[in-house]
Amino acid sequence: MKKGLLILGFIAAGFAASQSVSAQAVLGPKLTSETLEVNYGEVEYAGARERVWTFKNTGKEPLMITNATGSCGCTVPSFPKEPIMPGKTGEIKINYDTNRQGPFAKTVTVTTNEPAGSNTYTIQVKATVKPNPATPATPATPAAPAK
Repeated sequence: MKKGLLILGFIAAGFAASQSVSAQAVLGPKLTSETLEVNYGEVEYAGARERVWTFKNTGKEPLMITNATGSCGCTVPSFPKEPIMPGKTGEIKINYDTNRQGPFAKTVTVTTNEPAGSNTYTIQVKATVKPNPATPATPATPAAPAK
């Protein structure tokens, strides 16, 4: 009987501890966004470089963006340094070098002050940059006459 009560006590203590951890996660900061993608669409060569990714703090404590890095030097994010209060929105500006023609797919990795394991987000950044209008088109090579 004592063993049964002891085991039941351990189970109850474990359940209470897990509920405490869950409550902390709910009470802390929480980044929420409608999408993890920024699609420039088709843009002019050397055209508009900046797009904005918007997020909201749906948690109960201030949310901090602790870092945001692009996957290469041509994709540069800038992020808010001040805390995003509960219920408020924030934005990360993403600047892509549109002096590079053709399609691209890059990423921006965002890190927050949320609990470890749920504090990193990868934003997909993509577009197609139109050809440089200052570059003359290469003429087609005529086909050799048939013999």
